[in-house]
Parts: sequence; C-alpha cells; structure tokens
Amino acid sequence: MKLSQFKFKLPEELIALEPTHNRDESRLMVVDRKTGEIEHKVFKDVLSYFDDKDLFIFNNTQVFPARLYGNKEKTGARIEVFLLRELNEEHRLWDVLVDPARKIRIGNKLYFGDDDSMVAEVIDNTTSRGRTLRFLFDGSHEEFKKALFALGETPIPKYIDRPVNEEDADRYQTIFAEHEGAVVAPAAGLHFSRELMKRMEIKGIEKGFVTLHSGLGAYREIDVEDLTKHKMDSEQMVINNTIVGQVDHAKDTNQRICAIGTTVMRALETAVTTEGRIKAFDGWTNKFIFPPYEFTVADSMITNFHLPYSTLLMMTAAFGGYDLIMQAYEEAVKEGYRFGAYGDAMLII
Repeated sequence: MKLSQFKFKLPEELIALEPTHNRDESRLMVVDRKTGEIEHKVFKDVLSYFDDKDLFIFNNTQVFPARLYGNKEKTGARIEVFLLRELNEEHRLWDVLVDPARKIRIGNKLYFGDDDSMVAEVIDNTTSRGRTLRFLFDGSHEEFKKALFALGETPIPKYIDRPVNEEDADRYQTIFAEHEGAVVAPAAGLHFSRELMKRMEIKGIEKGFVTLHSGLGAYREIDVEDLTKHKMDSEQMVINNTIVGQVDHAKDTNQRICAIGTTVMRALETAVTTEGRIKAFDGWTNKFIFPPYEFTVADSMITNFHLPYSTLLMMTAAFGGYDLIMQAYEEAVKEGYRFGAYGDAMLII
C-alpha cells in the first residue's frame, strides 16, 4: 500500500473541537465487513450488536498533563515543552519535545510557573525537536511530579485548534483510566459512560483491560510513499495474565472479542502467539499495521474517524478492508460525521 491511497478530502469544519455533551451520545457508524452494509446509529446503540459473554477489551492508560510553557533564560522567549516520558526518576530526567526547537541548545535553562519555581536544564539533543531535560527540584519524587503536573495542561491534539479548557481535563480521559503514562487519549474509549458500562454489565458483556501508553507517534507525519519503509515510534505496553485468560476463554467458547480502539488492537497483535492467542507482555511495541494484514485476536473493533494519511486510518482500513473503509469515510464526510479524538465512532463487525 502507498501513502497516497489514504488521502481523502476532509472539510475543516468536520474536525470536532468539542466532545458531545454526553459521552455515549456521539454518532455511530456500523460497518459490516461481510455484507458491506453501512448503518447510522447513536453510540449507546453499540450494545445491541453484542451478546452475553462477548468480550470488550479497553486500554486503561491514563493521560497526564504533558504540555507546559516555559521561558528561556536571559531572552525570556516562550517555549512549549511537551513531556513524552520520564527517563530517570532519581535524576528528574525527561524526554521532551520543544517548540520552537531552533532556540533551545544544550546548557540552556528553562523557567516554569508564574514565579519561575520550576527550573530545567537541557542536557541532550535527541532529535531535531527532542531534548532531554533535567529538572532541578528539591523534594521527593511524589512532590516533584505533583508540582510538574500542576504546571502542565491537558495535551489535546494540535488539530483541535482552540485553547485548552477546564472540561478537557475530564473529557480527554476515559472513565476507566488507571495507569499514568499516555500523552494521547485512547479515543474510542472516550465514548463509554458509566451508564453504558453498567448496561454492558447487565447485558453480561465481559470487560478486560490492556495498557498501552500512547505517544505522539500516531500523529507524526509519514514522509515515505512506500508504507513498508515507515517506522513507528515505540510505545510501552502491558498485557497481564488476567486478560490472557479472558481472551483464551472467549476463544474457547466462540464468544466475540471487540477491540475498543486502535491502541488495543495494536497491543493484542503485538502479543499474539502462533496459535492465534495472546501471551503476557511487558515491554515496548513499534508494530505498524496497514493493509493487507491478517488479524487473529479481535473480530470486531470500535474506533473514531481518523484524519487523512494517518496510521490510525491505515489500521482501520486493514481491519475493515481498504475499499469498504474508504467508501465508509466518503459517506461519513457526506453525512457530516465528526472526525478526530472528540469526534464520532465507527463499529466494524
């Protein structure tokens, strides 16, 4: 497959800038891979496509307030610092992106907060935009993290072109977020409300969790036409024995398995065995899924509507079938579906 095959015309006004008032009341497009039929529903209707003992697998990563703004020493220039991951707890080392990058060199100090109470020193250049910062802070690690995150804001994607507001802290986070480490929310999970989870339970649909700490790799522009030459950024993931047992049981009893989002699908396909099961996993994945690809664990998937040329669209097309998904996207644009993390959802069965 070529990059250019994932181009489509997306009117700017279809990129969702705000979430729906209620999590489970976004629109839902249902795409049937066998018949090619496309239906238009409301997200809370999703349960009508599943039965007792079917298994929904969620990503329980937690987004942290990764975007902060500092001032460069001497010049006072405003610098955006995007925290990616903590490299060393003891020495307060963080892998970050800085913007504008050209102004930041090794040895520069950056000051954060109204009173410049947090100071960081640039100690390494890792990529054109990436840096390693050492934060200078006296106190425990817990106090440091609390102070650092108090300075940060919810890292809504750049394509949501507006200032961050108070609602984002709650809505750009799933209600089951548990393990801190993501800078990108698993968007398909954002549609699940407490009421919907309760209805799932009443209907007997099982739930299980994997953890994949989504980074910015999904938003990085692909700069090669031949997709086999694209390298994904590595992301940390954990699959424990509990979910392994749940998947085994679902497979043994012919129950359906639904991956809630591309991150879950990626995690499952990273940990897959030759028998089509999954094994416990604690490490990193840079798996890039694009058509053609043979999926072996989940037989259905919920995902949002993704932007042109994105790796997320490529995985969706791999699962739903390229022609059918591109046709569905054409219909989504025509029908005014909302795209992006705060947008509407698609169920592929």
